Parts: sequence; C-alpha cells; structure tokens
Amino acid sequence: MTDHALRPAPRTPGAPKPPPPPTQTRIQPRAVTGTYTRRRWFMVWLTQLVYYGTPWLRWDDRQAVLFDVETPRFHLFGLVLQPQDLIFAVGLMVVLALTLFFFTAIAGRLWCGYACPQTVYSSIFLWIEHRFEGDRPARLRLDRSPWTCDKLLRRGGKHLAWLLVALAFGVTFVGYFEPIDVLARQVATASPTPWTTFWILCCALGVYGNAGWLREQVCTFMCPYARLQSTMIDADSLVIAYDTGRGEPRGARSRKAASGDGGLGDCTDCGACVQVCPTGIDIRKGLQNECIACAACADACDEVMDRMGYAPGLIRYASANALAHGWTRARMMQRLRRPRVLIYGAALLASMVGLVAAMALRTPVSMDVMRDRGVMARLGDEGRIENVYRVQLMDHSGTDTDYVLSAEGVPGLTVDGGAVWSLPAGQVRPFTLRLSVPGDGPAAATPGAHAVTLRLSVRSGDGTVLREQTTFIVPR
Repeated sequence: MTDHALRPAPRTPGAPKPPPPPTQTRIQPRAVTGTYTRRRWFMVWLTQLVYYGTPWLRWDDRQAVLFDVETPRFHLFGLVLQPQDLIFAVGLMVVLALTLFFFTAIAGRLWCGYACPQTVYSSIFLWIEHRFEGDRPARLRLDRSPWTCDKLLRRGGKHLAWLLVALAFGVTFVGYFEPIDVLARQVATASPTPWTTFWILCCALGVYGNAGWLREQVCTFMCPYARLQSTMIDADSLVIAYDTGRGEPRGARSRKAASGDGGLGDCTDCGACVQVCPTGIDIRKGLQNECIACAACADACDEVMDRMGYAPGLIRYASANALAHGWTRARMMQRLRRPRVLIYGAALLASMVGLVAAMALRTPVSMDVMRDRGVMARLGDEGRIENVYRVQLMDHSGTDTDYVLSAEGVPGLTVDGGAVWSLPAGQVRPFTLRLSVPGDGPAAATPGAHAVTLRLSVRSGDGTVLREQTTFIVPR
C-alpha cells in the first residue's frame, strides 16, 4: 500500500465541508419506575446489606469472614483456609464461572443488570445525582448553564456525597482483610496505618471514578464480559428485545389513537427507551454488546403503553426465536431446557457437589512427614535403632488442639521423646519425631526399609484423625 492510499480524497472546489465527527456526550439517563426497576433496587439493597453487614458477623469470638493476609489465613465462619488450600479457591472460581455461564445461557446479562458492583454503585450514584441536580431535563439544563453559586453547591454537594459513599465502600472492603472493629476505631480516631490509608483511598477512588465518572464506559469499553456473552447465548436465550412485528412502523400519534390506527405499529417513537438507558443505546436496533439487561427500557415503554391504552410488553424479556415465530410464553420457556443449558447446569451441579464434598471431607489438620536426610538411622541409648523425622502440622479447624501421635508397622516400634503435640488455631508448626526399635529385636534382623503408619488423634477425643505413611530404615 502506498502513501497515496492513506491520504483523504481531495475535496471538490465549492462543495460543502463534511460534517465534523460526532462528539461523545455524557449520558444522562432519565429516572424510571416499574417492575424491573423495583427488582433492581431490591438487589441494590440486598447486595449492600450483605457487603456492609458481613464483616461485622462474629464466629467463636472472632470475625466470621476475614482474609488475614499477615498470618496468612482465611476465616470463613467455621472454616479456616491456609495458603496450601488454594485448590478450594480454584474450585470456588470454577463454580462462579459456571454459574455465570448457566444464567447467561438462560437470560443473558442478568448479573450485569442486577448484581454487578458497577451497576449497583452506578445506580446509587445516579440516585444521589438525581437528588442534587434533578431528573434528566434538569441535569441537561444544568450542564449547559454557566457556573453560578447554585450550580456550584449542587455539583459540590453531589461529589461530596459520592466521596462519602466511596469512602464507606473503601473502609468496608479493607475490613475484609483487617479486623473491622479495630479498623473502625482507627478510622474514627483518624489513626489508621499508612498502608491501611492507602488501600482505603485506592478502593474509594476506584468506586468514585467508575460509578461517578466512567459509568457506562466501564461496561462498554473496559468489561470483557460484553464481548464474551455472544459465545454463551443463542437464539433461545432470554434477552431484552423489541417486538419489531408489533411496534413497526413506528410514529407519533394522538393519545386517543387505537392500536393499529393509521397503519402504525404500537411504537410511538417517543424515545423514552433511549432516555432511560444507562448505556445510551436504542434497543429498537436489536441486541447490542452495550446492553446490560437492566430492563429500564422495558419499564419506560410499559409506562407509555399504559398511557396509550396499549398492551404492555412491546419491549420485554424474550428470545429471538420467540419473536421470529410468535411463540407463546410457555413455548418460549420450554426451550430453556435445551442442551446448552443442561450441559452448563450439569457441570455447575457437579462442581458444586465436588467442592462441598471436598470441604466436608477435609481433615481438621494436615501432616507432612519428611525424613532427616542427615542421618538415615543411628544407634541410640540402650542399643536401640533410631530414625529421625521432621513433621509439620497445619491446623484447619480454627481451635487450639492437643494431638497424640502413635506409630505401627514394625515390631517393637515406639515414639521417643513424647508424643503429645499442641497446635494453636490456624497455625503451622514443625515438630521433631524420633522412632526406635530394639537393637536385638526381630526388626533388627531384617535390614532395609520397613513400611510404617503414623496415626494422629486428638488427645481428648476418640478415633484417628489422620494417617500418614513413611518408612523406617534398619541399617545393615
């Protein structure tokens, strides 16, 4: 390709100048009420109740959910996870990913529309903006108006409220990694550590920037899920859809006009669906990557249909096949039981069962046994043959426990130097283990490696907690 191919074509003398490229304007969605809006606000309240309330829950005189990065330990109610338990975190991520796939195949971007933190905090910030600056027309007028004392107070009050919400988010988020009661006292007395202050401000600025300034740009340009959703849905997935057959041709008409008068469809071309969309798209152009399935357009359209006396549902949750073939709701719901959904559901159920079973069968303690490589075997007191091992115990129960160790597998095998080990809650501790057999016993007559079983049991309880295999070396 030559340089001439990259140059714009010359303009004909006297021809009008081409229009300038469109500029990106800030989207100012209009407030809306309706069934889906109420459901979305229910999810806002529910998610915030869980998020802000969970760090304050107590379990056995400690914080119920705490990612203790200093120890490091993860307390999840009665469960204590160590860095060695990374497999459970991987399993949880697999469950969450399959859950996203499953619900996306059924009904598109439900997560984005109702539970995603970006959507939740954008809704909260928009509500604050509405309180300070008014609804969409008032905000547009305020944008165009010169700076006055009233505009300064409204904008300043809005941003101050945004910062307070963002700081509350930051403090709570850090409270999942530091004890929340200690952190609350530090914040109340303005005495948090420098690193704690850094992470609080970092989280707060992230929420302030994403929910207050970027908003729809996060969903449109930054979030990869918008691009991935097309691989998870098909023509039978429920998405926010405009019924073209019923709505077209669109056009304005009198409120007294009946449905179908003048050869027009039910769409009045009022633009309400575009005005309420948080990403600024026109759903009448079909499903788009920017659509987050919040259904605000469906609520706005139903309001217009109600004023006109038309049936609701011109914009609704529907599948492409249902709209194309005129299926009933029952027929559309039957198609939810298709192979894609069943495969995702089966994989999700299997992963959940596997994760729960693995956590339920997890022992309260783990034990690693390593031979002392410096001395394979030695003669000890009274002519006994000794083997030395290094044992590491890791507590998973979350309580202080005394364990008793015993050994079997070789005639005359005994544990020397004490067999009661104390392991604090959530700690990893090394111990030295010495096993011995009589130098004149039957084991001494058969040199080589002998299989040995170590049994670990709770001192105050009955039954073996853990078994570990190792070997006992008898020298030649």
